[in-house]
Amino acid sequence: MASFGKKLRDCREAKGLSQSELARLMGTNHSIIGKYERDEVKPTIDVVKKMAELLNTTVGFLLGESDDMNLLKDPSMLKRLNDINQLAERDKEHILYTIDGLLRDAKTRQAYSVQLQ
Repeated sequence: MASFGKKLRDCREAKGLSQSELARLMGTNHSIIGKYERDEVKPTIDVVKKMAELLNTTVGFLLGESDDMNLLKDPSMLKRLNDINQLAERDKEHILYTIDGLLRDAKTRQAYSVQLQ
């Protein structure tokens, strides 16, 4: 699994930012960004939250809880999942079963349309 520093560097580069540019956005010095990326210094959770927001990723991705840098960064999707999670178990099962079917159908249509092109 990639370290915090590697994930931070990957996200920063994917966003097209230099260490200096990220530091400026964070209100800090570029040398601290380098130390984070080399895993020499660990940032506070507040700093990680700000980085995740600036880099369009999630705290979970930066901290190694997820391998997908885009996972659940959409607040409306996260709210929907939280709403589903608050339901009774039977209702959750029915909703997730329906979502699974819709996803399967959409993926099938997508794969079929790619083959026709």
